[in-house]
Amino acid sequence: MMENEQTEMVELPSFTGTEVGYYFVCHKKLWWFAHGVQMEHGHDRVLMGKLVHEESYERRRKEIDIDGKIVLDWREDGCVHEVKLTDKMEEAHEMQLLYYLYYLKRKGVEGLRGQIDYPKLRQTRSIELTEENESKIEQALEDMKCITASEQAPQVEWMKICKSCSYAELCWG
Repeated sequence: MMENEQTEMVELPSFTGTEVGYYFVCHKKLWWFAHGVQMEHGHDRVLMGKLVHEESYERRRKEIDIDGKIVLDWREDGCVHEVKLTDKMEEAHEMQLLYYLYYLKRKGVEGLRGQIDYPKLRQTRSIELTEENESKIEQALEDMKCITASEQAPQVEWMKICKSCSYAELCWG
């Protein structure tokens, strides 16, 4: 390398795909998770999701862990797939998959698209990382830094989804 030549180092986001998904579900859930409180293991809804995840698309599914930050369910023909139980948290699912595409782009992998697969519903949803979506992800990551750096969990209002959340007892107990 010549003396005046500089190599551009791209800073990769520090959040996991789970944390990005939680940000779009509930900021308090994100805060708990980021502070080491993990309530998912043993929760019925989470176990059901894992079961559907394991039994669906068995021939195609091959989890790919990237940097311990994102886990792709599988990649096929330039498409990153994410399997979900239901579409009840569709925005969170979409943003999590967009984050995967964003993260991979930051690593130099471009031209990928995403697909959310809902096997129980027999539906799919295509996702593209547009400039607008990239901006949404970047704004979310900035907000997430503030939320997770806070000494206290953020105040949130009770939502319909709270009744089936694995963190419900902590928040509303």
